[in-house]
Amino acid sequence: MRVFMMRHKKTFVITLMMLPGAIWLLLLRYLPMFGIITAFKRYRAIGPNPTFINNILKSEFVGLDNFRFITDSPDALRMIRNTVVYNIIWIFLVMVVAIAFAVMLSEITKKFVAKVYQTIMFFPYFLSWVVVSYFVYAFLDPTYGLLAGINDWYNDPTWWPLILTIANLWKVAGYSCILYLAAITGIDAQQYEAAAIDGATKWQQIWHVTIPNIRTMIVILFIMNIGKIFNADFGLFYNVPKNAGALFPATQVIDTYVYRALENMGNIGMSTAAGLLQNTVGFVFIMVTNGIVRKVDPESALF
Repeated sequence: MRVFMMRHKKTFVITLMMLPGAIWLLLLRYLPMFGIITAFKRYRAIGPNPTFINNILKSEFVGLDNFRFITDSPDALRMIRNTVVYNIIWIFLVMVVAIAFAVMLSEITKKFVAKVYQTIMFFPYFLSWVVVSYFVYAFLDPTYGLLAGINDWYNDPTWWPLILTIANLWKVAGYSCILYLAAITGIDAQQYEAAAIDGATKWQQIWHVTIPNIRTMIVILFIMNIGKIFNADFGLFYNVPKNAGALFPATQVIDTYVYRALENMGNIGMSTAAGLLQNTVGFVFIMVTNGIVRKVDPESALF
């Protein structure tokens, strides 16, 4: 009996520790799912004292009409192309850059220097895109910017795919680098020693020891990023280009299009439909990618 009580006491303590996270997950992730019904309704304020719940329940059911924006909009092809192409390029680019920097940081022997570099690389991740947009503007302002006179940056979309790529890489790569670095530090040092005894060069050690040992981390992060391939970072595409209409050919993505449509028309149903569509596509991509990985390399699969 005493052993039983002690065991359940330990379980009770662990349960209490996870309770705040479980409550947060329930309130902010699962409870709002009730609002998904808005994607299939023409949301309107109902009655003299409308409430959100009452409006959702009594608004007209329109089926899939809210999803027609993806085909009826003249910008549909452009915003889908931009969203998907940017994500595909950035997934691979961030992965390569992050792994390269993680390997280089792991080779630094002085801990203080390594910590300084890690902090410098990780710091941009905590900055808001609003702040980053002013950094970019300080360079590209056509009148007072550091690159003023070279080009009318905010009226010429030609260079913005490169500008957005650099901004995203600068802000995101440090976070991924820390994840890969954590995986690298967990590799048994004896593997490197054995490789060195066999005459392996530093590059060969990286290719035959480091990369295989962090393969699981690489694949898991790849699968998770594939799930966001139909989503775009709203802050990046809206704030950094300063919402300049001339740049829409290079900066218009699904998220910014839906926001502007909601701002102009107030169509809550369409914005909900867009979010549901993005997450559904992401879920399908994760399941398909994970299924392929599970057949090729079961140990690296997400589940």
